[in-house]
Amino acid sequence: MTLAAAPIELPSGQTMPVLGQGTWYLGERPARRRDEMAALHTGLDLGMTMIDTAEMYGDGASEELVGEAIVGRRADVFLVDKVLPSNASRRGTVQACRRSLQRLGVDHIDLYLLHWRGT
Repeated sequence: MTLAAAPIELPSGQTMPVLGQGTWYLGERPARRRDEMAALHTGLDLGMTMIDTAEMYGDGASEELVGEAIVGRRADVFLVDKVLPSNASRRGTVQACRRSLQRLGVDHIDLYLLHWRGT
């Protein structure tokens, strides 16, 4: 069984899956790591290839978990990450993105978003 739906086409022409896996609260409790990793792997195996994370989830622990989960599968994953409004200056966004790339262990993020509109 796979979860297939028509992808969404972005203005750039790139496509992204319409359904994905969220990672809020993942990575926060080491005792749950094995189960969380299994959940991400099962989702990927079933075709849920978009994974959404954020620098604020577990203070980066979620990104580290996702990075570990996609080792050897990066080409199959559409990776979404988010910057906090407090880091969303020109310099701050670049620095936050670099930290996220390092925690994820990847060379690029497919879609990088502002987590929410700040003041």
